Amino acid sequence: MQERPPVESLTKEQAEQELAWLAEQIGAANTAYHRDDAPEISDAEYDALKRRNAAIEARFPELKRADSPSDRVGAAPAEGFGKVRHEVAMLSLGNAFTDEDVEEFTARVRKYLNLRAADPLDFTAEPKIDGLSLSLRYEDGLLVQAATRGDGQTGENVTANARTIADIPQKIEGAPEILEVRGEVYMAHADFEALNAAQKAEAEAAGKAPRLFANPRNAAAGSLRQLDPEITRSRPLRFFAYAWGALSEPLAETQMGAIARLADLGFATNPLTRLCTDAAALIAHYRHIEERRATLGYDIDGVVYKVNDLELQRRLGFRATTPRWAIAHKFPAELAWTRLEAIDIQVGRTGALSPVARLAPVTVGGVVVSNATLHNEDYIAGRGASGEVIRDGKDIRVGDWVQVYRAGDVIPKVADVDLARRPEGAAPFVFPDRCPECGSPAVREEGDAVRRCTGGVICPAQAVEQLKHFVSRKAFDIEGLGAKQVEQFHADGWIREPADIFDLKEKYGTGLQQLKNREGWGEKSAAKLFDAIEEKRRIPLARMIFALGIRHVGEVAARDLALHYGSWDALTAALDTARPAALAHRAADEAEDAERRRAAQEGRRARISEARAAAVAAAQVPEAAAAAWEDLIGTDGIGPTLALSLSDALANPEERAAFDRLTAHLTIEAPEAPAADSPVAGKTVVFTGALEKMTRAEAKARAESLGAKVAGSVSSKTDLLVAGPGAGSKAKKAAELGIETIDEDGWLALIEGAAQQG
Repeated sequence: MQERPPVESLTKEQAEQELAWLAEQIGAANTAYHRDDAPEISDAEYDALKRRNAAIEARFPELKRADSPSDRVGAAPAEGFGKVRHEVAMLSLGNAFTDEDVEEFTARVRKYLNLRAADPLDFTAEPKIDGLSLSLRYEDGLLVQAATRGDGQTGENVTANARTIADIPQKIEGAPEILEVRGEVYMAHADFEALNAAQKAEAEAAGKAPRLFANPRNAAAGSLRQLDPEITRSRPLRFFAYAWGALSEPLAETQMGAIARLADLGFATNPLTRLCTDAAALIAHYRHIEERRATLGYDIDGVVYKVNDLELQRRLGFRATTPRWAIAHKFPAELAWTRLEAIDIQVGRTGALSPVARLAPVTVGGVVVSNATLHNEDYIAGRGASGEVIRDGKDIRVGDWVQVYRAGDVIPKVADVDLARRPEGAAPFVFPDRCPECGSPAVREEGDAVRRCTGGVICPAQAVEQLKHFVSRKAFDIEGLGAKQVEQFHADGWIREPADIFDLKEKYGTGLQQLKNREGWGEKSAAKLFDAIEEKRRIPLARMIFALGIRHVGEVAARDLALHYGSWDALTAALDTARPAALAHRAADEAEDAERRRAAQEGRRARISEARAAAVAAAQVPEAAAAAWEDLIGTDGIGPTLALSLSDALANPEERAAFDRLTAHLTIEAPEAPAADSPVAGKTVVFTGALEKMTRAEAKARAESLGAKVAGSVSSKTDLLVAGPGAGSKAKKAAELGIETIDEDGWLALIEGAAQQG
């Protein structure tokens, strides 16, 4: 596999393009794996992409996208099943790939918990089953509901199907009143082979081509997600329990104890689960499992490590989509060679032109793949993001034999080219300079790795992708209006922008009459769609902001903006006021880049601060604009790049008009008020200096869990400053503004009552 340029070497522009590509590839893979049960590439590439995405976002937090893969788990549930909202989210795991990653994980946990090297800290290690995640809810010992992971928040109701699996008890004795058991549905190798043999024999007897499953994971997922439970009953599915969701009372005090309790209740648990005392022991057990992998009789793709003490798990808590107290140590990726038959150009929501390799189908690690990413025009030409030579300078041409690298359940990567097998007459690929969808110029700005269509709203590809985002699960989530329906309605001219969705019924006569006569629609489904649209005329502010698809504004940023401003009118007014300051910030960025180039040409050190200061001074920003800009970028989680993207979107006349047409249809709900019983609910808190009894990350997580807003800088809107030893300018500014300041002990005493109630 050809390595990408190090994250540390990326410029801001290059990082932005990398994140755009990563979002598209990871999103496609999530849908293929979680929703369609048809992964197109291997676990290892997916993991590598996710890890690279997280590393870039950590270095450039202001570049985090609206569709950031770090905010997503799985994919939206497929149509055909009822929906189940998980009481406790089903999150994914962070990944480790090397021994060093495991050592870093244990060190991070110790640092977060303020543990010394000599303090004991146990972990569990268990095989990571390659199957389909399932949550089983028991009430008073009876199985009442089974749901797939879905997108982590909402899954599919597969209760009837789950009841047919022998490993899943229908009734359990001695369980808590409420118990959600979580685990993995899988298929053993022998059962998988027998199933495919039966499928083949049945097809041949009927004179048809057999439709065989690619691997046991696909077979298990496809079998569980049958609309007819009797088909599921006929399939040899199994279940390992390894976790839990909602509980009316704790199962045990430790992870190991809770797993033993699940086994006592009648669930199958993995016998290779072990208790380990340090990173060395975890790695040793990983090696032991890896050696036995081929003899287990079922598929695994790594080993999962978890902090054993459940109270420490609670303290460690969660990031956006992953727990801090667990990690998956993945097995290596796999390679294969195949022929490149074509290179297609796809246009994304932001106008990015992404090349995709169409391959002669090849099996890699048990999965048949026929598509692979080619990243951008430089990658095809044999150049890296910084212009460096990659693949020894070998370009990629149609007809080449290429090495495909599967490292995750996303589109694979073309890693290498076999020049000895290149056909005569194979021509270098010419990347288009016009959009294949609308014919508009496709330009590549300086420092940008991606070429983008300039068509904007006139480009059908961008418009359709924007509309798909608008109706997506975490945006407006309109029942019955998914990606396929959006494509259909857009092609027929029914919807061109989000506001058109809310005009559907009025614009087309009765709406119902026209829709119910269309192919695939009946009176009942048409009525349900219009009812679903009506329901979404009332929408929370955070969802509405996220749904707009503004570049860099992800779900978390949308929530932060909603909490900070409280209403759409307040947000737009603030952005209008701040516009001169936003333009000054852009001018300062451009001046900084120009100074860097001049300094490089002249062989001297760049005077960045002077260049920025001169640009800002020349802009003559009004005081109100400067204050509004500082308030915006002072919002926790909102950086200058994201703020500028927001400002640009609202200042664009066409986009602003589209937003106005949309909001005219909506009742936008203000964010819910934080819990009133917390002493810090609704307050803006800033931490500064060294904290000695908890880490900064834990302090922030605790504050937010109690309804406080955590800001990164002190302003007139700050309510409380928590100052540890070494507090400097923030403490001084708080004193000047008369803001209440307390030390760490005072903070702990303040929140102690809330913690006891929790």
